[in-house]
Amino acid sequence: MSELNIAVLGGGVVGLTTAIELQKLYRNANIDLIASGFQSDTTSSVAAGLFRPGTSFCGPNEEITRRWINDAYRYWDDLRNTSEGALAGVTEVSGYIFSSKYPNIVRNHYLENLVPVYRPATEKELKLCPGNWKYGSFFTTIVTTCDYYLPWATKKFLEKGGKIQKHHIKDIASISTGYDVIVNCTGLGAKWLCNDNKLVPIRGQVIKVEAPWIRTFFYGDNDTYIIPGFNSVTLGGCRQYESYDDNVNKYDSLSIRERCEALVPNLKSAKTIKELVGLRPHRSPVRVEKEVRHCNGQKIKIVHNYGHGGYGVTTAPGTALYACELVRESLAGNSKL
Repeated sequence: MSELNIAVLGGGVVGLTTAIELQKLYRNANIDLIASGFQSDTTSSVAAGLFRPGTSFCGPNEEITRRWINDAYRYWDDLRNTSEGALAGVTEVSGYIFSSKYPNIVRNHYLENLVPVYRPATEKELKLCPGNWKYGSFFTTIVTTCDYYLPWATKKFLEKGGKIQKHHIKDIASISTGYDVIVNCTGLGAKWLCNDNKLVPIRGQVIKVEAPWIRTFFYGDNDTYIIPGFNSVTLGGCRQYESYDDNVNKYDSLSIRERCEALVPNLKSAKTIKELVGLRPHRSPVRVEKEVRHCNGQKIKIVHNYGHGGYGVTTAPGTALYACELVRESLAGNSKL
């Protein structure tokens, strides 16, 4: 019986988590992780990593969307509760979302019955931060710091016999030889790899600062957020639809600082560590599905897992587990199993 060979394309949080879960499913398979960039070269490394799926996040239907989100939360929470939780950069954090205008944006139907605490902010809590805050919620959730998680997950993948290849993938057919199935987790790269016009970048910019006194996250209007992680606090942000600019913009930096310092004034003394830009791969719905391509007389089995937008860190485990099921379905009847 010959060995099973699987290629996972994409080195971000979605690709790495999918590769690790495939190793659990197929313990004797040869699994290659192929990407043009890893760890600090990925969009995942820019993310603050707070588990808070947007209410617009969607899969093919409501049932599957909730399953992805619920599975992801349990995955992160289970990892948090292991002895390696801190090494993986996963911890619990609480905080607030405030709005001066819109009561609906402080509610999240995906989180309200999932996380341990999700309640309206009290009148006293609405006065915690300067501003005319009329609506608010307090909740407890999970944060995953990718500066920790990506190296930890890479180490786990390599320890289990996984192999990493660094090169730019121009088309799936070019790397299909020798693989029984290809799992496509290329994020924004899938726009060109799959000629997918539904996939668009949403540009984000953040500032990582030294502010160890910040232990609570805060969200305000105008995409303003302050999220503590393991080694820094992330200040954000912006959502610029269909922008491909990956350079730090000084005007965005000034706006982020001004809005975050207005929300939490003691951030004025926080030292900037670095400024980062990420192009979120947005697709509605997120694409996690099987495909069979015929190329040069060859049948290529593909499972896609991309288009998470700004919720890749949040939902990666959920879509990874679902993608593994699709891999199993794709390989059903394969004599190598």
